[in-house]
Amino acid sequence: MRELLPGGLEPHVAAAWLRDDAHPVALAGAWAGGGAVLAGNPVRVADAAVDDPFALLDEAFAVDDVPDEGVFGGWFGMLGFGLGRRLEPVPPPPPRPAQLPPFALAFYDHVVRRDAEGRWWFEALWTPERAAALDAARDRWRDRLTGARCQAPCMRAHGAHAPVTLALVAPGAEGHRAAVAAGRERIAAGEVFQANLCLRLEAEFEGDPLALWCRGVERLAPAYAAYVGGPWGAVASLSPELFLRRRGREVVSEPIKGTAPDAPGAREALAASAKDRAENVMIADLVRNDLGRVCAYGSVEATALAEPRPASGVWHLVSRVRGTLRDGVGDGELVRAAFPPGSVTGAPKVQALRVIHELEATGREAYCGALGFASPVAGLELNVAIRTFEAAGGRLWLGAGGGVVWDSEPEGELREALDKARPLVRAVGLELDEPRTPAAVLPALPWALAEGRDRPDPDEGLLETVLVRDGAPVALAVHLARLTASAAAVGLPVPAGDLPARCAAAASGTPDGGRLRLVHTTAGTTVDPGPPAPQPARVLELRPWVLPGGLGAHKWADRRLLDALAADGTTPLLVDLDGQVLEAAHAAVLVRRGDELVAPPLDGRRLPSVSRARLLAAHDGPVTIAPLTLDDLTAADAVVLTSALRGAHPARLADRPALSPA
Repeated sequence: MRELLPGGLEPHVAAAWLRDDAHPVALAGAWAGGGAVLAGNPVRVADAAVDDPFALLDEAFAVDDVPDEGVFGGWFGMLGFGLGRRLEPVPPPPPRPAQLPPFALAFYDHVVRRDAEGRWWFEALWTPERAAALDAARDRWRDRLTGARCQAPCMRAHGAHAPVTLALVAPGAEGHRAAVAAGRERIAAGEVFQANLCLRLEAEFEGDPLALWCRGVERLAPAYAAYVGGPWGAVASLSPELFLRRRGREVVSEPIKGTAPDAPGAREALAASAKDRAENVMIADLVRNDLGRVCAYGSVEATALAEPRPASGVWHLVSRVRGTLRDGVGDGELVRAAFPPGSVTGAPKVQALRVIHELEATGREAYCGALGFASPVAGLELNVAIRTFEAAGGRLWLGAGGGVVWDSEPEGELREALDKARPLVRAVGLELDEPRTPAAVLPALPWALAEGRDRPDPDEGLLETVLVRDGAPVALAVHLARLTASAAAVGLPVPAGDLPARCAAAASGTPDGGRLRLVHTTAGTTVDPGPPAPQPARVLELRPWVLPGGLGAHKWADRRLLDALAADGTTPLLVDLDGQVLEAAHAAVLVRRGDELVAPPLDGRRLPSVSRARLLAAHDGPVTIAPLTLDDLTAADAVVLTSALRGAHPARLADRPALSPA
């Protein structure tokens, strides 16, 4: 069912009405032949904890007399980058400072679409049961498209708030340079030919992400802009890149690789760049391979290769790969074969994903995944979720990066990432905190994620270790508050209300100085008592290891990485790519300078230690919160480790002179 609607609003103006709808979706640019597609109030919302997102793409009821144009409805939403772990043997991701669901899909039985001529249509997958609801939706959109109230909201970027400044998340510019340098070493060692490495810009944000997206669409007119919102937050993508488009049995992908800032002569220089062309050709070949897994033999071809095209404030090299799906292959199998997009992973893809998870300091959410739709009428169309703002939990972040090859230079890769971010940030009315001059170089240290070692697996749950004194758990309320906060942050159920009583009962029979081990998973919380922890009889030897992003702000039950690093009898000391000391395997790290106690900041890379907070509160002297390096540990009067079970105890760097007692 389709009906022409009055009104000639621009897409970024009409989309502002979606703030009144549940689970809003907006597409603007080249989608479905050009124009815009808007949808809200779906008839079904997928359950990210239960549903298979790829199978859902094939769940579209049959349509009689399929028209030649239009969208009409279908599954719309977001596929997060992390879904790649369900498809390939990829290790756990880096810490995720703010988490979105792995995917957000909903089925809409009606949309409003603006065609290439600027006309608005109400389109619906009509059924008798939904006739009254669809008539009401059509009438509502007729009023919206002829009204004037929506002119104002989309003109503001983030509401009536102070200016929002996006800044690099730690380890910052130094960390990205170090990651690129390490990526080149991986290439030299033959692990990969190319790896796409990204950084993250972030700010506190209480504004309206839909208004931000509307302004970006108005000012930049990206080819594949997409907005997806829900109770979990919002994704506002201003992407120029097509991941997959299926019409009938034909599939097209247009990977982007190679970027230069928009300046006189930039187009010609980019076209002549051997490095950028090599990046592009490599990824075009990877896309050919991905499509070859589901397309008819001999049908996959590159119809355009490394063509310069303009985008938002930059020039890109773009290729075009097409193929014909084999009989019986649906949208779910197609997306499984090609996800995550090759242009934001690297080659070979699976090993590039491993390198990404080892070298990046923060996990990707929707960024570098895909947004779009699967329609029983219009087929499948997905963007690559680059140039994408994400909002959740009072934070806004933007990822940016590029493909690292042997010819890459760390400073140049940092500039390229910021060149991509800068036009977007300015267009939506935000500000960018430009990184200053290069800081300290990362010392030559061994990498924690080597020799097959992986980060902790979040699927094994969260851990709390509580000291028992006089038959009672010490600081139980604080430990449970941390556990509850972590559970909410990582999408686990809230701990049951009887947990304090269970802990008290378990502690009553535990020896003095013993401990309770709490492991919290989707199945609930186990409480296991244990004997006293062995107290160090000497100053502990700290062995530094590089771990990009550290372990994050949550205490994971999976301790295999830390146990492996401690195999030589030393205590692992985690250091980030910017040279900052993060934490020891079992304890927070502080230093003493005279009567001053110095602790590193809780910036999301370190566990908010219960014993650290108690030690700082009880210290009879000045307390300073400041970053610490290995040189700071060497120069200090004492290095102090503190944990719930062992309290404060002394340590020193391995192979360095002993320090005075803590």
